[in-house]
Amino acid sequence: MSKLLAVLLLAANSFAVFDSLAEDMILKGAGASFPYPLYKHWIDLYSAKTGTRISYESVGSGEGIRRALAGEVDFGATDAFLADERLALIPGQIFHLPTCAGAVVLAYNLPGEPQLRLTGEVIADIFMRRIRRWSDPAIRALNPKIYLPDMDIVVLHRSDSSGTTFVFTDYLSKVSPKWEAEVGRSKEVRWPTGLGIERNDGVADFITKIQGSIGYIEYGYAQRDRLACAAVRNRSGQYIYPSAETITAAAAVEIPDDTRVMITDTAAANGYPISTFTWLIFFKHKDGELTGSEAKDKELHRFLEWILNDGQRHFGPYHYAPLPSRVIGKARDVIRRIYEEGGR
Repeated sequence: MSKLLAVLLLAANSFAVFDSLAEDMILKGAGASFPYPLYKHWIDLYSAKTGTRISYESVGSGEGIRRALAGEVDFGATDAFLADERLALIPGQIFHLPTCAGAVVLAYNLPGEPQLRLTGEVIADIFMRRIRRWSDPAIRALNPKIYLPDMDIVVLHRSDSSGTTFVFTDYLSKVSPKWEAEVGRSKEVRWPTGLGIERNDGVADFITKIQGSIGYIEYGYAQRDRLACAAVRNRSGQYIYPSAETITAAAAVEIPDDTRVMITDTAAANGYPISTFTWLIFFKHKDGELTGSEAKDKELHRFLEWILNDGQRHFGPYHYAPLPSRVIGKARDVIRRIYEEGGR
């Protein structure tokens, strides 16, 4: 009996050790809600193929960066790269790895779901409360063949620290001097008007419920909820709807070695003008530590390589765009630097 008890205790201890190791091997990420549907899809595919356990929390870009810098996760995720001023204050190295391209769209809820055309100037005036009704002459002039109801415009925006907000306000700052002077670009701004809501899915949900509303959200959320999206006039004067093709066209730009570049207000004739890259963020301490675990570093390395290879062919039903080949090359260089510069 005593031998049997000893065997059972040994087995129990073995399972406890195994569970502890398995728990340690979970790769943890957190950040932007913008790419969350795609990241979840990729994680499911990769985990089914390799058995690697990965978690990702959609908490917003600002919180994702905070957790990465605090060492609470193995990688953060953001749609707004860290500026030079912020990088100078961090005692270590920050790496930005682009994973895909996406779009911020103007989604709205109007009777009959008309196909609207908008310009950057008109969008800025709506979000600055200079245009207050859907029947405003400025909107009518862009849409002469569409019935526009004489109702108030209900503006919806993000209330949390959001990379989606940074992309949207970066675009408006480029196309509207009034916006740049009075509001500017940031993950959090002082909104002149509107109702603040957390996360992309939250804004999308409110748009579906409030007639007369308009908000900016990631394209995939608009498609998921079957929301109408505006065609936006780009720098070439073309009214462009978001699609994988028009997003990829906007992303075919020269990219610096650190990959920190905004592609809003693209010069591409057929590019959607509120397009962006989205990045995974890695913080390497001064001592060269990445995750603090050699085994985790190797698993993370394999996952990142998979994203740039198989991942670029697996977008499923989600409306993101693959990285152009020149961006893939820069991203591979980023991975090499992560693992070569003072690392494993």
